[in-house]
Amino acid sequence: MDQDLTRQLKQQKTEEKQALALLLEPYLSHQEKLFVQKTQMGMAQSYLGSVTLEWLASRVYFALQLPLFRRKYDQDTHNIIRDSETIEELQQRPLDWSRQAHLAQYLAVLKNHKFPPILVVISQDWVNDPTAPEWDTNCRAKVSVDDFLSLDKNDSIGLLNIGKNYSIFALDGQHRLMGIQGLMELLKTGKLEVYNKGKKATGNPIKLDDLVEEYDLDPIALQNLAKEKIGIEIIPAVIKGETYEEARRRVRSVFVHVNRMAISLSKGQLVLLNEDDGFAIVARRLAITHPLLKDRDEKNWNSRINWDSATIANKSTVLTTLQALQDIAEGYLEYKLPHWKSKDKKNLISLRPDDKEIKEALTLLSELFDGLASLPSYRQLEQGVKTYELRRFTHDKRGGEASFLFRPVGQIALAQALGFLVFSKKIALKTIINKLIYFDEIGGFSYMDTSQSIWYGVLYDPMKKRIQVSGKKLASRLLIYLLGGVTDDLEKAEIRRALAEARTIKDAATNEEKTIDFQGNFVNPKKVGLPDILVDNE
Repeated sequence: MDQDLTRQLKQQKTEEKQALALLLEPYLSHQEKLFVQKTQMGMAQSYLGSVTLEWLASRVYFALQLPLFRRKYDQDTHNIIRDSETIEELQQRPLDWSRQAHLAQYLAVLKNHKFPPILVVISQDWVNDPTAPEWDTNCRAKVSVDDFLSLDKNDSIGLLNIGKNYSIFALDGQHRLMGIQGLMELLKTGKLEVYNKGKKATGNPIKLDDLVEEYDLDPIALQNLAKEKIGIEIIPAVIKGETYEEARRRVRSVFVHVNRMAISLSKGQLVLLNEDDGFAIVARRLAITHPLLKDRDEKNWNSRINWDSATIANKSTVLTTLQALQDIAEGYLEYKLPHWKSKDKKNLISLRPDDKEIKEALTLLSELFDGLASLPSYRQLEQGVKTYELRRFTHDKRGGEASFLFRPVGQIALAQALGFLVFSKKIALKTIINKLIYFDEIGGFSYMDTSQSIWYGVLYDPMKKRIQVSGKKLASRLLIYLLGGVTDDLEKAEIRRALAEARTIKDAATNEEKTIDFQGNFVNPKKVGLPDILVDNE
């Protein structure tokens, strides 16, 4: 008896679902009606639904194309011309068109791609016509701009009119919209221009055929991307009873608040969350496994990794940053695993390496850090010396050793040099480490803020008395030279010239350029030579 009742109930539910599907079919198949759920937060009314990527790309405009901005709208860059009239109204950063190609490729190439819902405003022409009959004599709207047909007694689900007589603008998610538009252009034309931030074409366009070949994609599956659906939340431009100014203020307030609430991730957080970049993955794993870097359950132990910021504060006890570790991993491993880098020549993105390659890369990077941990400067950490004592400049309050090895830019330059020597020049890592130990013992990495240091003027700016990141490439070339990786006399001469130029400063009193030698004297640039090449003292 119970089985019969259960069977009847199941049959009844099935019939109810079929009846409901038949009733909804005429509504859901209507091209100008969107099935939505009405929501309310505070005074903000909106509708939640989903649309195809193709529809979104063709029907939704950028927020800055809203009529209230149109007088100051730049048709080429899709940004607002900033001046005294618009600066108070614009609270969102300008569109960055350099992101479009990467976002479009992300959708095309990664199978598990996902964009969050996009917030849009829906409007009609009468909104911007003060003489339209929809406005009463007190300049208040007689009707709301949204046309919603309720399908339930609670007025919570139904159909929203999104016909051609409506204009729709993205308030939050403009770069997502940009990426989707780029994908549609790529699918329809077979190519996509690569732009700089200001929407000027740069480099070679991305070709659909290159994507198919590089990532072994199915052309049919690619075209089907246009039918994928994305969430959309819609707010009306004008609500019944509002004046035009009240409506504009409400929409502008939403526009500002959603962007202020969206906190940008720090560089370190981006590395923490990145599951596609092999160098980021390896850097994270190294940070939590290598003895020089990982946290310990010891009293008074200070973390040696800054997980968020890309810089190190003067009093910080960390050794490096997670962002620097990613750059170190890339600098060292790019010669061994060049395919891990983005395909710059064709402007193609890189994909997550397989687990076997990631394991191999982690082993290689761990071997590098095993060697670096044996340097005298780093061994001092085990004796209780604080990192800031070795990092601070001699002229800082409670000055330090001003060590190259305790600055992220120095660590990255060293990794780049060693990667070239180990994987391109085929010099044994052990041989290199022995030379570095000797170089460290004689103070080669220390007191970079004094004229006796080879890093003076290269990574240390003697005029501004601070680190200069622009010298990283020269620092790496100098290390390659010191470690025996330069055999060509012309290349040696070029490195010497670059070093002399780096040590040349402008005298504030006379406005003359003066070159400083290793004894701190002003000399002719040609008098600045290169130190001797390091030898293996083992």
